[in-house]
Order: sequence, then structure tokens, then C-alpha cells
Amino acid sequence: MRIALGVSYNGQAYQGWQSQSSGNTVQDKLEAALGRFAAEKVSTICAGRTDAGVHGLMQVVHFDTELDRAPYSWVRGTNTFLPADIAVQWAQPVSEEFHSRYCATGRRYAYVLMQSPVRPSVEAGRVGWMFYPLDGEAMQKAAQYLVGEHDFSSFRASGCQAKTPVKTLYDIRVTRRMTSGGSREAAASSMRPGDTEPMECCYWRFEFDGSAFLHHMVRNIMGCLIAIGQGQYPPEWMKTVLAARSRDAAAPTFSPDGLYFLGPIYDGKWGLPTRTVGFDWLP
Repeated sequence: MRIALGVSYNGQAYQGWQSQSSGNTVQDKLEAALGRFAAEKVSTICAGRTDAGVHGLMQVVHFDTELDRAPYSWVRGTNTFLPADIAVQWAQPVSEEFHSRYCATGRRYAYVLMQSPVRPSVEAGRVGWMFYPLDGEAMQKAAQYLVGEHDFSSFRASGCQAKTPVKTLYDIRVTRRMTSGGSREAAASSMRPGDTEPMECCYWRFEFDGSAFLHHMVRNIMGCLIAIGQGQYPPEWMKTVLAARSRDAAAPTFSPDGLYFLGPIYDGKWGLPTRTVGFDWLP
């Protein structure tokens, strides 16, 4: 029997998704929990690996087993043995033709950034942070140069194992949600010398839909978008970086803190869920 699972996790405490000798990865924890529940060794295959510190709202995995259990038993039983920051959201039997990675027609990521004069506290590790105000119109314009099929070598980590740097980005959306930012007095107390007005506090959300992603691709794109949003470069600079096909042409890799793997996209014939409750938590 082949089972598909939807898994969510807070990646702060882990060395990414893929199993390592340290045992401190999301895959290691999940397979250990599945093994304890099933009383047999369980090996999983995921839809898309995530880096250290990156979160997952709906990672999809599949595995084969001879154990016959109801879907809710896989959810509750596995969660009994998982740490608090990892949880199976759903389970579903699938045909042997289903493969969590190869059947995915696309993948989705979101990056959540807090713009504030004061660093995050309760959101630490769950959002990126930027002290300076950002130009949303400039960032959205720059992002459009990346939509379509391109060679993304400029945004590829040196250790990337992908067979080709050519990927397709279907869409990039940049949105902003304003916050009260606390009292005006509190905002004023964090002003630097020379500032004339307290800085507006808000959350920026960057959503990426693509066929597949290279190692550090989203974080490297984020570094360039932030540089453009700060006014260091015009939006057209993104086109120059893309054409260079060289990592040296782009901005430094941005923090993993606010990066979320929203999950893979599958054909409706598989009948798998497309959202988990975590989607409604993000700003």
C-alpha cells in the first residue's frame, strides 16, 4: 500500500529536510515517528527538500507499507511520536503510480518579511526582518523580469545538484499588510538621528509559483528584491542579473527565517488536499 502524507513543520530547530547523519532533520524525525507507529522501517520521498531554518506548510511525502491502517490512524499515530514543531496534517492512500516528487507539476513558496524599526521577538525565526522602508512597486516590477522560462544560474547556490539551471516561474506576487506598529510614542522612540517621521510597520509577503526551484533560488531572488526595494538598484537591474548567469552578479543570499514551502501542485486526479490550516496563519 502506498500512503501520501501532508506534513507541516517549523524549521528553526532542524538542519533542513533531507536526512543526515546527525539525525536532526525533518525527514529523520518523521521517519523515526512513522517507524515507531508502524513497527517497521519506513522510508519517505518528499515533493521538495527545504534548507535549514526553512518552514513547511504542506510538504507532501509518500511511502510504501504493508500495514493497513485508516488515514486518521496514520495522522494521530504518527503525531504521537513527533516533536511539537512537526505534525502530519493529513494522510491518504494513493495508487502505486503516484510519486510525490515526479507527479508534482509545480511548487509554491512564500517569504514573509517584517518591516519594522525594531527586530522581531515572538516572530523571531518565522519572519525575515528589514529595518529600512521598501518600495513595493519597484519590487513587483523587478519580479516580472523573472517570470517565464529562464536560466537561473545567477540565483543558484554553488552546491546545487539540479541537472539544469533552466526553470519556469509562473508567477511572483508582492503584497503588503499594514500593522498598527504599536503606539506612535513607541515608534518615535526607535527613530534614528535625522529621521523626521516614525517608520511604518508592515508585513511583506512574496509568493513564488514555479515548475521547480534551485538550491537557495528563492532566497537569492529575495536578496535582489530587497536591494531593489531599498533603492540600491532600479528594477531593471534584475534583468541584468538574470542575463549574467553568474552568482557573482546577484545580491547576497537572504535569511531563511521567513521562507515557507507552501507545497507542491498536483493534477486533480490524485484527489489530494491543496491547503492546510497553516495557510491561514501567515500574514
